[in-house]
Amino acid sequence: MGQDQTKQQIEKGLHLYQSNQTEKALRVWMRVLEKSADPAGRFRVLGCLITAHAEMGRYKDMLKFAVVQIDTARELEDPDFLTESYLNLARSNEKLCEFQKTISYCKTCLNMQGTTVSLQLNGQVSLSMGNAFLGLSIFQKALECFEKALRYAHNNDDKMLECRVCCSLGNFYTQIKDYEKALFFPCKAAELVNDYGKGWSLKYRAMSQYHMAVAYRKLGRLADAMDCCEESMKIALQHGDRPLQALCLLCFADIHRSRRDVQTAFPRYDSSMSIMTEIGNRLGLVQVLLGMTKCWMIQKELDKALESIEKAQELAEGLGNKLSLLKLHCLCERIYRTKEQQRELRDHVVKFHECVEEMELYCGMCGESIGEKNNQLQALPCSHFFHLKCLQTNGTRGCPNCRRLSVKPGYV
Repeated sequence: MGQDQTKQQIEKGLHLYQSNQTEKALRVWMRVLEKSADPAGRFRVLGCLITAHAEMGRYKDMLKFAVVQIDTARELEDPDFLTESYLNLARSNEKLCEFQKTISYCKTCLNMQGTTVSLQLNGQVSLSMGNAFLGLSIFQKALECFEKALRYAHNNDDKMLECRVCCSLGNFYTQIKDYEKALFFPCKAAELVNDYGKGWSLKYRAMSQYHMAVAYRKLGRLADAMDCCEESMKIALQHGDRPLQALCLLCFADIHRSRRDVQTAFPRYDSSMSIMTEIGNRLGLVQVLLGMTKCWMIQKELDKALESIEKAQELAEGLGNKLSLLKLHCLCERIYRTKEQQRELRDHVVKFHECVEEMELYCGMCGESIGEKNNQLQALPCSHFFHLKCLQTNGTRGCPNCRRLSVKPGYV
């Protein structure tokens, strides 16, 4: 298959894919991969296969094609192709919750000396790296990466990237419990979709609606959360987007749990868990198990709650997700207090505080915790964040966290 025929077949596959004929598109692209003698065409068709498998949640296949794409990029000896292939390798590992590998591949991308095309990818690299740092609960570095990605988006007038970064920032602020910002950023993403997204994939709308649903639930606006989640799920079902279906089912379950309707919540947690297991979203599985634990606690089934905690803890430790471990220690603390098991209670109180210290989840001005309850937060240019009220009271004469880090013990 020559260059022109390769190009025609790739376009045919794209047309099928955009018409929701995914399996037919995959067959066309696989035929190109087998028969094309054009390395640049092979590189492009691998990019199509990587994107399609990502959206279907077939992350192991996505990784397999990303590895082949790197070999093709080396064959082409083009730094732009190599940067793009390393970005796809980073994204594949991000989806499989291999966060340390993601960060490593992102750093490789940023160290490459490509042309302007490579520089335009830096925003996407920063976003992927930010998501990986967030997966490891390294909040300052995650925020630093998201802010860099946002600057790249603004400088290149890349509205799609801006939309994706806003969704990640919504997730970031949900985790550290500034729910106003957790809602503001996905609302901003939804505005971008409305204003610029006429030719965009519907996944951008679905993604922003899902993150709005999560924030609305946290704010107690359950009817709004349900409306947004239903819209997101509708698009996810139309497009066969398994990863988003799993997240929406988790959100539905959380909404029913917030209404104390445990009987309706459990089947949705089970369905979400089934898809999360199938696609390999281990961090999603931890979130499902956390929700199920809270349901067992509502029903006062404390031994079943502890079983769920044990499974979630094993996964969270494997991922290195410290925030999930903190939440699990907090739940154990409540269970063992109820059971009046003092030794276990003390053990989890100590581990809880160790997690807080490790993640630096406290305000450097007042010393009180961050992420324990809904609080307005504000980040300084260094990406350290504080209670907004503390910054307003004390002013911003430099960052106290940075000052502490710079005062290192000297050698005698």
